[in-house]
Amino acid sequence: MSTIVIIVAVVVVLALVALALWTMARRRHLRERFGPEYERTVEAKHSRGAAGRDLRAREERHEALEIRPLPSTVRDRYARDWTSVQEHFVDSPDRAVGEADRLVTTLMSERGYPTDSYEQQKRDLSVEHSRTLEHYRVAHEINARAGGRDTSTEELRSAMVHYRALFEELLHDGTGSPDEKRR
Repeated sequence: MSTIVIIVAVVVVLALVALALWTMARRRHLRERFGPEYERTVEAKHSRGAAGRDLRAREERHEALEIRPLPSTVRDRYARDWTSVQEHFVDSPDRAVGEADRLVTTLMSERGYPTDSYEQQKRDLSVEHSRTLEHYRVAHEINARAGGRDTSTEELRSAMVHYRALFEELLHDGTGSPDEKRR
């Protein structure tokens, strides 16, 4: 009988160790894939378990999306559109920031991301673009205040820089940027 108790205890301990290793591997995967968004979600959900469930749901939703690369002609058109938006900044910074927001949203849609709501855009982008997601948050927040007295030209310039970071990543995602191709 004591042999059976020892065997059962060993099996239980091994199962607990396997469960702990599996849980750690899942967290590591999420941390690596979502980067800073992992900690932001843990903080927002007040629990690593709830955050993990949320991030895995984002992955599942993202897998169902039909994200597609852009043909080079379309990428070139978007690059020209971005140059035009930047040129408008000189005469009308707040208008240019609004144009940048619309251009990023249009590009997201062309790539296959749903663009119905800003909150869902952030969730969908977090799966593949977590490293530049903070740029989008900052730019969007400044854009929301644009046109009022509480936005300086420097803040609007900063919004353009932030939008450009996500724009470039979306534009060249999966195809490499022109700088990378030269290396």
